[in-house]
Amino acid sequence: MPDAMTRLPDGQPILRVVPMPADVNPQGDVFGGWIMAQVDVAGALPAMRRARGRVTTVAVNSFLFKQPVSVGDLVSFYADVVDTGRTSMRVRVEVYAERHPAQPITVKVTEAVLTYVAINQHGEKRELPEID
Repeated sequence: MPDAMTRLPDGQPILRVVPMPADVNPQGDVFGGWIMAQVDVAGALPAMRRARGRVTTVAVNSFLFKQPVSVGDLVSFYADVVDTGRTSMRVRVEVYAERHPAQPITVKVTEAVLTYVAINQHGEKRELPEID
């Protein structure tokens, strides 16, 4: 049962999107693979900012689908780097759906942690730059 008291996190989402009819399965729920692809895009954005360049996804450490997503939901992705190593970083992504505009509710639909590695123009690992 969705919690009608859920609120969006503070700050701006890194990505917002509305799924379309082509993104759903025969039961009318958005494909999990579509959500996973959007999570990867959202997670890559703070990873690229931290790496100051190209990154590649090397692992999906955890991925939890909490609620289905439907056509017409406004889906917001919040992502932050939560840990860094020499060449890699872990990014936490939280996904919320705002639904039913006439009686709006917000629900957390997905949470994930992915690992990205900084790469150079040849696709080889490179060290993360120092933080200014």
